[in-house]
Amino acid sequence: MGLKNTIMLVLVATLMVKEALATQHVVGGTQGWDQSTDFNSWTSGQTFKVGDKLVFKYSSMHNVVELGGESDYKTCNINNPVNTMSSGNDVVKLDKPGPRYFTCGTLGHCSQGMKMKITIANEGTPSSTTSSPSSSSSSSSSSPTSTSTASLSQSFAYIVFIFALAVNMFQLMI
Repeated sequence: MGLKNTIMLVLVATLMVKEALATQHVVGGTQGWDQSTDFNSWTSGQTFKVGDKLVFKYSSMHNVVELGGESDYKTCNINNPVNTMSSGNDVVKLDKPGPRYFTCGTLGHCSQGMKMKITIANEGTPSSTTSSPSSSSSSSSSSPTSTSTASLSQSFAYIVFIFALAVNMFQLMI
């Protein structure tokens, strides 16, 4: 019975490590989801993988509209959204490979460049990123840093936990 419990613990811990190793991308870096953010520059420094999360941080002047396809993205058609968020601190889990399209639903913001297209790769596969050109008035760029320190600390703790479980399992088998 002890070996079965240990195996179950290892499986649960493995799933926890996978979740902890996912990257949290704060959209737009330090500037967040805002008209002044150059999303072309921001996405060019990112790699998006299945399991990662997008974190949209923004003021009440904005929202996040996920669009269903390339055509709606190119024309800024927000009439058939896949999802609309407006909390100011929204998290989107990237659960499958392929393109995803996001824009701000505030009148005029999409056409002024507040939109982005990302491509999510399978784990371990490089992804490409693309976004619309930002409006000519956008001159500032933001940091491509996306992994939070808390996430790294949590990942380290899970790795130590897995190591301890493996040592314990090894001792049980001796």
